[in-house]
Amino acid sequence: MKFKAILYCILLCCGWSFVGLAQEKLDTKSEILARIIPPSFPDRSFSVLDYGAVPDGTTNSKPAFDAAIATCKAAGGGKVMVPKGTYFLEGPIHLESHLNLEIQEGATLKFTSNPDAYPSVLTSWEGTILYNYSPFIYAYQKENIAITGKGTIDGEASETFAKWHGLQKDDQLLSRDMNHKGVPFKERQFGKGHYLRPHLIQLFECKNILIEDVKIEDSPFWCVHLLKCVNATLRGLKYDAQNKNNDGIDPEYSKDILIENITFNNNDDNVAIKAGRDHEGRKMNRPSENIIIRNCHFKGLHAVVMGSEMSSGVRNVFVEDCDYAGYVKRGVYLKSNPDRGGQISDVFVNNVTFGEVLDCFMITSNYHNEGTGYPTTIKNIHLNAVSCKKANNYGVYIKGHPDKSVTDIHIKNMKVETAGRDTFVDYANTITFEGLEINGKTVQFNKEQLKQNPPNEYDY
Repeated sequence: MKFKAILYCILLCCGWSFVGLAQEKLDTKSEILARIIPPSFPDRSFSVLDYGAVPDGTTNSKPAFDAAIATCKAAGGGKVMVPKGTYFLEGPIHLESHLNLEIQEGATLKFTSNPDAYPSVLTSWEGTILYNYSPFIYAYQKENIAITGKGTIDGEASETFAKWHGLQKDDQLLSRDMNHKGVPFKERQFGKGHYLRPHLIQLFECKNILIEDVKIEDSPFWCVHLLKCVNATLRGLKYDAQNKNNDGIDPEYSKDILIENITFNNNDDNVAIKAGRDHEGRKMNRPSENIIIRNCHFKGLHAVVMGSEMSSGVRNVFVEDCDYAGYVKRGVYLKSNPDRGGQISDVFVNNVTFGEVLDCFMITSNYHNEGTGYPTTIKNIHLNAVSCKKANNYGVYIKGHPDKSVTDIHIKNMKVETAGRDTFVDYANTITFEGLEINGKTVQFNKEQLKQNPPNEYDY
């Protein structure tokens, strides 16, 4: 008890004293961190060079990678080493349990642009489970797995898979229709003849995960997707991923996740916490929860996002001690619409700094102004010591749904130096501003004064 009292005092001094943060939440964060333990591996190493890999950037080294992984598995696990050089892979890498894929400094993996090289596997796409092209690095129902080293994973997708974005609409709509109708997974067959882009890295129903220090470039779709995973540490990653939908990290239906010391540079969300789409997500009832994001450097579309595919719910998210490496469109962004249902709750943001943004903090229950019947519960959101140099539009934008207001939104010690508009609040209850300063003036909460009736198309 004495330790808890000391911890509580320390956190109060660090700014976690704002309204609504009870002792149980401080305990929750400590308990989460105590559960997140990176995997360890047997002291055995297998170099891909010993199995025929040629680091010349043109020779197909996939058979060598497959052989090294198979040998490591047969031995009971260990490290598969990728020494300096450029390795061309005519197809995906499928990881096994108890295996650390170490991409050493100076090593680069480059993947083929031939879709026929990627077999169909059970995966997901924008929150819907289906069969599609294998992610470039994939693991299904494995444990104790890692991707480490200071090398580079290059999807080589900008001139190939990335261009499928303009061709995907029919398949995108078909996948959503299958979701809404509850079509069995085995009948959701995409892949060859379709245009749903594969992920770069996807770990599906895996546990005890470490992804550390590698650089990620030129992904065909989402960069790192943790789907139904438990106990994952992601740290020290660097990104240069400029294709459409190049989200940095997407935890989905996943829990006990630590994301730290990441340098983002993505043409989409840096961290996007998801939990399934619509009918399927609500039926799955598996929230993404217990996620800590700290000491990260944001640059790209949005910094930290919850949604929009979050129908199973998102809860217990802690964002702290982060800053920016460049422009982001939105800093902290909670988004849903009345197709989703579910809940976003217990979000704590502390000591986070942004430079130039469009909006610093935004909540919308009307994303894309579409959907009916299942408004989302958004509640118990806390911001403390958040600052922003310039918001070209709003400093704070909070908009619930006519059928379900957002509630318990508490902002303390937040400063936006300049903003095109200061604050908008609508369909919201139990809102507190304490020490909110925008354009050099203290903003007090007054719902009627803050409501400015922006056009509906702003909810995107």
